[in-house]
Amino acid sequence: MMDRFVVMGVSGCGKSSIGAMFAAQIGARFVDADDLHPEGNIAKMAAGIALTDMDRTPWLEAVGLKLAQRKEPLVIACSALKRSYRDIIRNKAATPVAFLHLDGTHDVIAARMAAREDHFMPTTLLDSQFAALEPLGSDEAGTRVDVDQTPNAIVAELVAHFEKEKL
Repeated sequence: MMDRFVVMGVSGCGKSSIGAMFAAQIGARFVDADDLHPEGNIAKMAAGIALTDMDRTPWLEAVGLKLAQRKEPLVIACSALKRSYRDIIRNKAATPVAFLHLDGTHDVIAARMAAREDHFMPTTLLDSQFAALEPLGSDEAGTRVDVDQTPNAIVAELVAHFEKEKL
């Protein structure tokens, strides 16, 4: 049974909010991968500079290690935009991980980002996030859900998928 989840998607899709709600619903601990970023990464993003793959690697490894260290069910909110990023997480986790892709249009996500306060990620980096995004492959454990609905509906869809997978 799957008990390690990464809620993924571009900035502004609701990873932290949905991840925390989903974790509460399934009795898991929640971690925001933003808290695992090195200070240099946060400073770059706050300055409107997109991270390179080299910048991201230690962060992605930290996400995978956090998944590996937990004994109880765990949900981590992490962009995990590229397949190679998800591979790093899976390799470091050394345990099955399901990726829950919160998917939405550029317009829906941009409107949500514009409404946020006190977040280090500027809306100017959204285009680079969409350009980097690689949807889940058919061989990757996980699911995709459209974010153009209420948070409760999104979480209900994720929980329903999780319950179905337990069968």
